Amino acid sequence: MIYQLFLKGGPIMWPILLLSIATMAVLFERFLFLLTEARRSDIKLVRKIFELAEHGRIHQALAAGEKSKDAVVRVLVEGLRHKDGSVSDALLEAANAQLDRYNKGLVVLDTAVTLGPLLGLLGTVTGMMRAFSIVGGGELAGKQAAITGGVAESLIAVSFGLTVAIVAIVPLNFFSSRMETMRRQMEAASTKLEMLLLRFAGRSSADEEQVGATALGNEEGD
Repeated sequence: MIYQLFLKGGPIMWPILLLSIATMAVLFERFLFLLTEARRSDIKLVRKIFELAEHGRIHQALAAGEKSKDAVVRVLVEGLRHKDGSVSDALLEAANAQLDRYNKGLVVLDTAVTLGPLLGLLGTVTGMMRAFSIVGGGELAGKQAAITGGVAESLIAVSFGLTVAIVAIVPLNFFSSRMETMRRQMEAASTKLEMLLLRFAGRSSADEEQVGATALGNEEGD
């Protein structure tokens, strides 16, 4: 039944078919990706890294998150690796790399949402052109089936094109929402890590100054 409808849709059905295959492949891969990322999520480890960083135990924090595949932990680890350099740039670069993984394939879904209806509209135009060309030929006797076939071709093409777009648009919005949620989590975690590192660095400087002042006082007393 579907195969017969496909054939009646005309030649424009082939690019619609290719678009639908690409869409379904991306949908399957993205859902599998999100399931994998959900299993890798480790909020407890994120909190542990914050706790270690707050007390200046950077090497232990690095060791704790080194082998983790959680996206937020990866960003934090990259920031800790560059604690003596530009922490902000390291965190931003690592976050962008992780977000690229979440954005992968979404351009295909976005294209399907736009291109599906356009291909269906193109099928409508070609089908109606075929129907009107028969009408313009003059002799209509025995050609009613050909005329209705052209009209059917236009309706089938546009319905399949719209179906591809409808199938793609809801997951596209869902995946975009998940990427935005992950972006906010990474930004919050990065900001907190920077604050903890700055706070520890401030405490270390204050301790050094106090030790220096104490040593100076002892020398003057001598």
